[in-house]
Amino acid sequence: MVRVIIFLIYNNSKFLILIDVFIYKIYKENFMGNFIDKTFTVIADILLKVLPASKQEKEAFSYYRAGMSAQSKGRYAEALQNYYEALQVEEDPYDRSYTLYNIGLIYGNTGKYTQALEFYHQALSLNTNLPQALNNIAVIYHSQALRAQSLEEDEYIELSKELFDKAAEYWIQALKLAPDNYPGARNWLKVTGRLSDNS
Repeated sequence: MVRVIIFLIYNNSKFLILIDVFIYKIYKENFMGNFIDKTFTVIADILLKVLPASKQEKEAFSYYRAGMSAQSKGRYAEALQNYYEALQVEEDPYDRSYTLYNIGLIYGNTGKYTQALEFYHQALSLNTNLPQALNNIAVIYHSQALRAQSLEEDEYIELSKELFDKAAEYWIQALKLAPDNYPGARNWLKVTGRLSDNS
């Protein structure tokens, strides 16, 4: 199942319009993917016309929307270009945090974990209420820990312990913000003794 979330935030009044659509991959690959993309475009165009926003805010959202569209189609270079353009004109820290988060997603999806971590941290510096960024940071550290652990040399075993501890730290923060999310992380934290029943 694929979850598509669309955010539109108006700068002064902080309108948050959240459209949460669940679709099955089978439909996405055929008819539904095109339908969802077209629906998003139509809704976004209507909202841009209806909500009062400055020319700069509309331009920033237009780049953001183009970035999301390209990202959903796997066209990461195009998505990054649009996100970077959005960051050039977007002034609102909250809106910038989601753009930075999406850039982190792209870098994470393409195996550029150092850059992904950098952008997740930048997003969190502007918006501390991003459990998904905290989760993704934890996933990267956990993955690196597993790789280090597989090398079975003393120095890498010690490194893996440090990375597992970092993963735990970020998952605990994510679970504090979104206690019903990340059941796999919660289970791992409990099994490894890193999460008490009170956490």
